[in-house]
Parts: sequence; structure tokens; C-alpha cells
Amino acid sequence: MKLFTVDQIKAWDLATIKEKNISSLELMETAANAFALQYMSLYGVEMPVSIFCGLGNNGADGLAVARILSMQGYEVKVWLADFGQSKSAEFTANLNRLPDFGHIPLFNIDMSEPPSLHPNEIIIDALLGTGINRAVEGQMEDLIHWVNTMNHVVISIDVPSGLFGEQHCSTAIHAHHTITFQIPKLSFLLPSYEQYTGTWQKVDIGLVPSHTLHTPTNYYLIEKKLIHNLIFKRKKFAHKGNFGHALLIAGSHGKGGAAILASRACLRSGVGLLTTHIPLSLYQIIQNSVPEAMASVDEHEYYWSSIPNELNKYSAIGVGSGMNQKESTERALQTLIRQSICRMVIDADGLNLISKHKDLLDLIPPGSILTPHLKEFERLFGVSKSCFDRLEKLRENAIKYKITILLKGAYTSIACPDGTVHFNSTGNPGMATAGTGDVLTGILTSLLAQGYDTDAAAMIGVFVHGHAGDLAYQESCYESLIASDIIDHLGKAFHTILN
Repeated sequence: MKLFTVDQIKAWDLATIKEKNISSLELMETAANAFALQYMSLYGVEMPVSIFCGLGNNGADGLAVARILSMQGYEVKVWLADFGQSKSAEFTANLNRLPDFGHIPLFNIDMSEPPSLHPNEIIIDALLGTGINRAVEGQMEDLIHWVNTMNHVVISIDVPSGLFGEQHCSTAIHAHHTITFQIPKLSFLLPSYEQYTGTWQKVDIGLVPSHTLHTPTNYYLIEKKLIHNLIFKRKKFAHKGNFGHALLIAGSHGKGGAAILASRACLRSGVGLLTTHIPLSLYQIIQNSVPEAMASVDEHEYYWSSIPNELNKYSAIGVGSGMNQKESTERALQTLIRQSICRMVIDADGLNLISKHKDLLDLIPPGSILTPHLKEFERLFGVSKSCFDRLEKLRENAIKYKITILLKGAYTSIACPDGTVHFNSTGNPGMATAGTGDVLTGILTSLLAQGYDTDAAAMIGVFVHGHAGDLAYQESCYESLIASDIIDHLGKAFHTILN
């Protein structure tokens, strides 16, 4: 799914109005009905509603929603934030329609005496939409701060008031839930803004799909249909030699589990052959825990210190899981990066060691994948002023080094060398636990070894990883989910995507 800027979405609205030969008011009515239907699926008529409306088009949406909910038997009040701004034509039109559909109490907000609400009243936020171009101030800022102090459920229409689509903000409604129109806004996918959006979902308002085909963007949301089409379909007479030979360099004293998790995930993701290079002390553990993998034993007993023989026989290399930052490990990683001719997946201490020798970034084989979490990303590329600044830094470095960078977290963002960023749509908070990154490293290494294009491997890897986590959650809960659960559900994840 393409993700667009606020200006591009506005152009999409206009294209829909022109192609369907409808008015902006009719499109707004469609959007209000879509919001109301979703709202009614969440909250019954026993919950009274206060709709806070600004004087622009978001306020006009709010007035239309008030009318629709009132007609469905909801007890609705409207509070107008008339702080001297000009009224949009759509706002005026919807305000004039209210008396024709029964009595809906209408109040002007005066911040010297804030609104009085029933304890179980739900607030629908329709104060400010995507059209704002500067930070809120004055009475509107006071009202937003007041709403945020209230102990009421807050539902925002399209966007939480005060939140920008693609730039940083510091004052906005703290919604519990946001029902947005057609597509999520970019800020919804970035960690700093969860406090404003709460949970969110999109509703289709009938914008014409033809317009999106010719509208350029750097940002995408990964969906199941794309992953279904990217995954190779195996031929009947295929054999293990068709699916690559992966090398995982993983584990150290006390962290043998990381090597096991990465190896099991690699095998469960379809690689033909796997060799896991481990310190001597982990040899028996790997042989017993992952009998399908071949073991390559390092000369050091407790950590990685030397390059495995015959590097050219491997089709992909994964390095970093459960490693450490010993001096001999540091030297071995530098040698590996300089000698490797195949694509790599670099994670964990592999990234931390590179951050000490940033000249190595230029030597990483093109088409490799880096999988930092936030702190690892900052060690590699510096601290960012905001999530949007970090997103741009992510893009710039993927382009500069001709690699794919996965910034891990909710909606993991995958920056590709062509400058595009793809956000993952699977996964859950239960995956914030030890070992899940090792599982992802194994999956990605497997996919690269099988011959997938790097960006396809990255997108398939994060989607399947998150989907397996979601399947595991369905049988458990966030608190009890562990990394092994994800591996145990990889088969079902691939199966449900392919079928």
C-alpha cells in the first residue's frame, strides 16, 4: 500500500471528486458515514457522545458524524471551538443541516469555563484535521491540554487534533483510538506519536484507486497480498541444492541460545543447507539442539575468533547473534566483511562492532541487510532530533551504502537502496522479548541464501516474523510469548500467507 503526504491525499480527494462527479460535501458525507459505522461497531447507544468541532473541514466531519449518530439513537452533544478562525464552506453547510435532523444540543466552548461532561461520556475529537500547517496555540492549545487531562475515552476523526502528517509536533490530542480515512498517515507509524494516535484503523471512503497509480511516493505499508506474490513457489522436482547454503556465525559463552534460535529459524524458513559456526564449547549443544544444521567449530572455546574455511561456498552469511565484542571477534568481523563476496545479514554485536569502525560500512557487500534496534541505529548513524529526522537518516544511509536497513520495532521500517521505506504491518508487543531478533536474523539469512532479492527478503522476513508472532499471541498472551514460540509458528505463518 502506498503512503502519501497530506498534500497528496488532498489531491487524491480532488481527483475523486472530479472522476466521480460529486461535490466535496458528498465525499465528506461518505467519510462521516464510514467513521460512524466503525464507531458504532465499537460503542453502543448507551454511551453518550460529546463531539468537539473546530471550524474547518475536520469540524465539518464532526458535525456530519453528530447528525448520523443522532439519527441512530445516540445521545449527542456538539461543542464548537469558535476561537475566531474562519469557517470552511463545508463546516457551514453541515452546521446548517443540523436542525433538520432533530434536536442536537450545540454549545460554544469558553475556556474560562470548560465544558461539563457526564462521567461515562465519550469524546469525539474533530477539532483540527490534516490541513494544519503550524503548531496549535492560544485557546485551541488550552482546549487540547484540557481534553488530555480528562478521564474520558477520546476517539479522533482522521487524525488527533494538532498532529501533523509528516513533521514533528509537541501538542496534540492524546486519543485512545483514531479512525482514519483511506490510508494511515506517516506519523501513525513512528514511535513518538503513539501517545497521540492510540490504536488506529483505517476506513475506506471510496477514493479512486486510479489516482494512486501515477502518484509517486517513498513510503509503503507492507500487506499480505504483496508477500504472497513475493514468495517463491517450489517445484515438484526441487532438491536442497536449489535453496542455498547459509552460514550463521553466532553464539558465545553464555549466549548459546542465540545460535540455536537463529539456526532453527533459518531452517524453518526454507534454506536448503545450513552451517552454523560456533565456539568450541557450543559444539555439542548445537549438534543436539539443531541436528539439521552442520556445525563449524571455531578455534576458540568461548567466542568467535577465526573465519570459517571456504567462504565462497555459502550463498548468504548471517553474523552477530549472541556474539560479543572481544578483540579477536572484532578482528574476525573485519576480516569477514573484507573477504565476503556474498550478501550478509548483520545484527546485534556485529552492528556494535561496526559502529566502532565505521569505515567498514563502505566495505559491506552491496545488497546486505543491517538489522539495528533504535540504540544500535544511533551508535551507527548518530542521534536524531525527531522520528522524522531519523526516518530521513535511515533512507540516506541505505542509499549511501547500497544496503537495506531494518530499523526494528513496531511497524519495523525497511529502508532500501532506492530510497523507499516499507513499514511492516504485522507483529505485537509480546515480541519485545529476548531472542526475537536472533529469530529474525535466521529468517533473513535463509531468504537471502535461497536467492531472494534483498528487498524482497527483507519484506518477507519481517512480515512472516511478525505474523508468526501474531499467531503465537493468539494461543497465549503478550506477557508469556517467547522467541521459540515464533519459530514454532513459522510454518503456519508461511502456510496462511501462501493459501
